[in-house]
Amino acid sequence: MHFADGSLFPENQEKLVITCAPYGPEWMPSDFPEDIPVTMDEQIQKAVDCYNAGATVLHLHVRELDGKGSKRLSKFNELLAGIRARVPDMILQVGGSISFAPEADGDVAKWLSDDTRHMLAELQPTPDQVTIAINSNQMNVVEQMCEADVAGTSLAEPANYQAYREMTIPAGPGWVEEHIRRLSEKGIQTHFQLANITQLETVERMMRRNVCNVPLILTWVAIGGGFDAPNLYNLANFVRACPDGSVLTLETSMLNVLPLNMMAISMGLHVRCGIEDNIWQQDRKAKMSTVRQIEQLTRISHEFGREVATGQEARRIYRIGEFYRNADETLARNGFAPNRKVGQRGFLQHA
Repeated sequence: MHFADGSLFPENQEKLVITCAPYGPEWMPSDFPEDIPVTMDEQIQKAVDCYNAGATVLHLHVRELDGKGSKRLSKFNELLAGIRARVPDMILQVGGSISFAPEADGDVAKWLSDDTRHMLAELQPTPDQVTIAINSNQMNVVEQMCEADVAGTSLAEPANYQAYREMTIPAGPGWVEEHIRRLSEKGIQTHFQLANITQLETVERMMRRNVCNVPLILTWVAIGGGFDAPNLYNLANFVRACPDGSVLTLETSMLNVLPLNMMAISMGLHVRCGIEDNIWQQDRKAKMSTVRQIEQLTRISHEFGREVATGQEARRIYRIGEFYRNADETLARNGFAPNRKVGQRGFLQHA
């Protein structure tokens, strides 16, 4: 991305898209009973509350009545239908991990099989997006957490902590290409959740090979443990690697969330918040609900002079429903240099 003179002026920036992640599959309801919805009605109402607070993208997981993350697609369908009826303009983004739901009693922090994750393309009603990881990778979500982050929660239990510490993402090239194909055929946008520049480079290569003809709507997930750490140098390198046609959201965990979101707001990027990422106020004296986090970002963005997108504006910014015919169109629309033609020399640019 290029930051020419005036790029930091709010009148030259797109309106802010706020993604909320209010379902927090790594936590148990007892960790934050005031804010973790369990019944279907509560889960639907949570989406409505987040939308009314200013969030226009909902990162969606589902719980069973016992409080555990659900892997039943029927539960996802029920939640999607309920939210669609209440807030039709909200962008519904299904978490491709399927809540890290266990396949057997006693399992935690385990991604489901390739075939099960492919079934997310069959959800009804159709979500707007499904998130996808690129390249199999470590996902040790507790590595950059400190003792105070997990104190008094289920993550402090040794077995749970160890399970999340050892978690990995299965996302090999064959599965990824097939998953994007299935999602695109159903009109579902792929939302790329990327840990570092090498994963971004893999996405670019797929686009150049004509197997990924979609908008580059992505999140930089800076959570450590196999992902980038949320520091200024990693952020600057990743932002520089993103082409100008991409739409970039920043994500991190715990007390890093607010500072990183301040950077995103000021730079014209987009933000994510919610209890899936952080449950604490910055002073850790109390926990902070997803709605309060959204309200905080909305207030601060207005103080920056940057307006917050409505649901319809977020759909335009995110290019929901947009797909491309071939590699040439994909590269041009996303802002990558074109593929080299036979005999071409030097650096490449679009006409």
